[in-house]
Amino acid sequence: MSQSYRRTNTTVSLINYHFIWIPRRRRKVLVGDVKKRVSELIYEKTAELGCKVVSLAVEPDHIHLFLNCPPDIAPKQIMHRVKGYSSYVLRKEFSHLKKMPSMWTRSYFVSTAGNVSSDTIEKYIAAQGKD
Repeated sequence: MSQSYRRTNTTVSLINYHFIWIPRRRRKVLVGDVKKRVSELIYEKTAELGCKVVSLAVEPDHIHLFLNCPPDIAPKQIMHRVKGYSSYVLRKEFSHLKKMPSMWTRSYFVSTAGNVSSDTIEKYIAAQGKD
């Protein structure tokens, strides 16, 4: 999976985040129409934030999201906005979700990943200035 670098007037970046989060009490509620709708909502909100969905997997009791993001938004902001927006809309559209104390737990997993390995970056940095 080769991705192109994001470019602005002042930055060149390739920032990828792998997020995982779960519904409250790990309930298996992400099925059927809820699964379809949460996927749509994630695509909507991430596009609004300037992020690109590289990969998305919605399982009955958790979500994996792999995003390519601009350098000016923190992972915490991304999760806050995606979880807040999706929770609001899902609980409004699916009455059975209102019985849960909240849609999502407050916690999540995030990891960074790029286009190249750490080894490659170390070799590149070591090779700088040796012309």
